[in-house]
Amino acid sequence: MFSHVEGNNPHMVDVGDKLVTSRTATARATVYLPLPIVSQLQQGGELHGPKGPIFQTAIIAGIQAAKRTWELIPMCHPIPMENCKISCRIISETEVEIDCTAKATHKTGVEMEALTGASVAALTLYDMAKALSHAIEIRSVVLVQKTGGKSDFSLGEKR
Repeated sequence: MFSHVEGNNPHMVDVGDKLVTSRTATARATVYLPLPIVSQLQQGGELHGPKGPIFQTAIIAGIQAAKRTWELIPMCHPIPMENCKISCRIISETEVEIDCTAKATHKTGVEMEALTGASVAALTLYDMAKALSHAIEIRSVVLVQKTGGKSDFSLGEKR
């Protein structure tokens, strides 16, 4: 049975009886950039495009999105996040990896916040670099790990 829909009656899951625990989640987005883009835009560990510093802008957008996940995803609970960290790094001549880690002490997890943060950071990277190529691809967005709540999860354990 689905937890958010009974018959034709969508509803938010009641977390009132759940225990407050420390919860963290990390999500990862992998973005492909055509070969000349990374070398053309790279300045140190940052990418700079026609619109400005790409990684810095993506980080800000991702954090803003993670904080507003409850407004974007139906039935998500508003969660008072204690921390949200996003990192962007060039991992090859054509790929960038974006990690988003969200943390809260609450009755429900922060997986959706981490996934939303990584997704919007990747979309922002696309937006900042699209003037150079529309062949950019957001290839994956995955939950890497979570702790707290009923169970812990690590992508390496579940593959």
